[in-house]
Amino acid sequence: MTEAVFDLPGGPFTLRRAVAGDEAAIVGLLADDRLRSSEESTAPEDLAPYLAAFEAISQLADQFLVVVDDPAGNVVATQQLTVLPGLARSGATRLQIEAVRVSATLRGNGLGSAMLSWAVEYGRGRGCRLVQLTSDASRLDAHRFYERLGFAPSHLGFKLLL
Repeated sequence: MTEAVFDLPGGPFTLRRAVAGDEAAIVGLLADDRLRSSEESTAPEDLAPYLAAFEAISQLADQFLVVVDDPAGNVVATQQLTVLPGLARSGATRLQIEAVRVSATLRGNGLGSAMLSWAVEYGRGRGCRLVQLTSDASRLDAHRFYERLGFAPSHLGFKLLL
């Protein structure tokens, strides 16, 4: 089901909910990343954990795994959206944006901006009062990109790998 169409150079691009069969393309986008490539495996025999994660995500109403198709039907971008109810900020609901990836060949054509603008409206439509995302501290270009879209670098994030 199409959620949005972006008329951009190289497009039109179609944003939709990921479906079974998209997993390998999504993993390919995740692996095509200088910081995370060693953490991801695109080998068909290694897709089992991704398939299990996809199934779990698909079952949760507050999860929206996004893909964007190019005119030929190839998955060229992804992001994961999670609606998080909370008690802080007077019970504010948040939209968490994770794993934003755009194919290297399309960076700079406006697709990332269009995806994030769509995500903000998606959150607003679900009553979210705050949109949050994290970005690796070394991704300075990404930080400038997010700031251009109105995101403020307001917090310092911490992670503990288990």
